[in-house]
Amino acid sequence: MSLFVFPMQQCKRALLVLAASACGAGAQTPVLTVQQSQTTALLQAVSVSARDPQIVWVSGHAGTYAKSSDGGSTWSAFVMPTKEKLQFRDLHAIDGVRAWLMAAGTGAASGIFATRDGGHTWTASFVNRDTLAFYDCMAFFDESHGFAFSDAVNSRMPIVSTSDGERWLVADIASQDGEGGFAASGTCAIATGAGTAFIATGSATTPRVLRTTDRGATWAAAALPLVGGTGAGATSVAFRDNDHGVALGGVIGGTAVGPRASRSSDGGRTWTLASDPPFAGAVYGAAYAQTSGGPILVAVGPSGAAYTRDDANTWTMLDAAAYWSVGFGSAGTGWMVGPKGRIVRIDWR
Repeated sequence: MSLFVFPMQQCKRALLVLAASACGAGAQTPVLTVQQSQTTALLQAVSVSARDPQIVWVSGHAGTYAKSSDGGSTWSAFVMPTKEKLQFRDLHAIDGVRAWLMAAGTGAASGIFATRDGGHTWTASFVNRDTLAFYDCMAFFDESHGFAFSDAVNSRMPIVSTSDGERWLVADIASQDGEGGFAASGTCAIATGAGTAFIATGSATTPRVLRTTDRGATWAAAALPLVGGTGAGATSVAFRDNDHGVALGGVIGGTAVGPRASRSSDGGRTWTLASDPPFAGAVYGAAYAQTSGGPILVAVGPSGAAYTRDDANTWTMLDAAAYWSVGFGSAGTGWMVGPKGRIVRIDWR
C-alpha cells in the first residue's frame, strides 16, 4: 500500500562518528559516512550482493536505481527509460550484473523488471494485470527462486513466484479484510533460508507475520501484539538466525500510539512485545548486521534511525535524519537510504 512522503532536510554531514555506549566488552561503535548517490529521488530499497559485499544497489521513485561496485565510494544513478513514473520500492541484486527491480503501485504501476547486463537494459518479467492489486515487497530464497506479495484483493492476498528468475506465476492465499503490506522499504518480506520466508502485514484488525518453510507452497500466520487497524501494523520483519526475529511497524503517516516492536524466539510461530525504538512515529525498515561482535538490528523511519544488540530489548539512537530503508551485506557493512537521494554507509568499529 502507498505511503505518505514526509519532506525532510537533506543530511549534509560528510562523516558522523557516534559515541554510542558499548554494550559489553568488544561491542563496536557505529560509524556513519554520507555518500553521494548522484540522484535526488526518494530512495526506498537497498540490496547488497551476497557474492561481493562491495556491490550495492539502491532504488526508489521516478524510475530511479543506482549501484556501486566499491562499497559506495562512487555511485552511478540511472532512470529506467519510459518508466519515469514508476516507484521501485524493492530490489534484489545477485552481483553487479544481475538484479531485479520491483515497482509498487495499483494495477499497471506494479511489476518486476530484470537485468542481466548491469542495468543497461531491463526486461519486464512480471506485469501486474490485476487492476486492484498493489505489490509491496519482494524476496529471494536463492539466485533463482523468489516471490512478491500484494495487498489483499477480495480477501485473498496475491503472491507471485518464480523458480528461474524469469517466469512468474500468480497464486493467492486467504487474508483478513483490508490486509496488506507497507511498501516502505522492501523489508516487509524476507527470505532467511533455502525455503523459509516471512511477510509482515497490517491495515487489518490484527497485524500478522506470515511464514513459509517450503518456498511459499504453504503459509502459516501468527498474530503480532502491535498497533493495528487501517494504516497501521507491521512494516518490517528481520531475523538474525532461524529462531530469533523482530517485527516492527506503527501508524503510517502519523505518530505511533501503540506498540511498534515485537520479537520471536521460535522461528516466527509466536510473538511477544518488545521495546519501541527511541525515535517517534513508525518504523519503515529494519535489517540485521552480522558483525564480529554479534548481530545488531538497525531500524529506520522518517524520524530517525536506531540500533539494538538484544533483539529490541534496549535501543540506542543512531541518527535523527529521515530514512526509508536499510540493508546489510555479509561483512556487516550496511547502507541506509531516504529522501533526496540520501545514502549513508554504516560500519561497526
